[in-house]
Amino acid sequence: MSRIKELTKTITKKYGTNNPYEIAKAKNICIIERNLHESIYGFYKYIRRNKFIFINSNLHQESKFFTCAHELGHSELHPRVNTPFLKRGTLFSVDKIEVEANTFAVELLMPDEKIYEYKYTNLSLYEISEILGVPKELARLKTLKECQKIF
Repeated sequence: MSRIKELTKTITKKYGTNNPYEIAKAKNICIIERNLHESIYGFYKYIRRNKFIFINSNLHQESKFFTCAHELGHSELHPRVNTPFLKRGTLFSVDKIEVEANTFAVELLMPDEKIYEYKYTNLSLYEISEILGVPKELARLKTLKECQKIF
């Protein structure tokens, strides 16, 4: 099991939820919604031992949810690194920390148990990802070893 997948399982179990807003609140991470440029989804800042997640207030609710999960990933995986803006184009970034934050968000929002609920449907992993609030283009980041048993 990957370290990111293991981390998301541990966090979900500890806080009893996979909701990134609830987890951030429990971890005293301040979430701030601001009117940001349309191409900016959000970003993570670490200032004097305080963690902040900034989210573009103009996004649709589903995009805010994924952005929060992505930035929460930065707070867990890269806690002292101020990350660049999550932009429309960086959803598909090959930059290591962005791929890791995307993977964290995918594993947090698409736990194996949730995917298993769709076992007897004709839905693809990409369709399930959209139902669970993950952009279908990022579903490929889901650790598929376990999913292959399901589909």
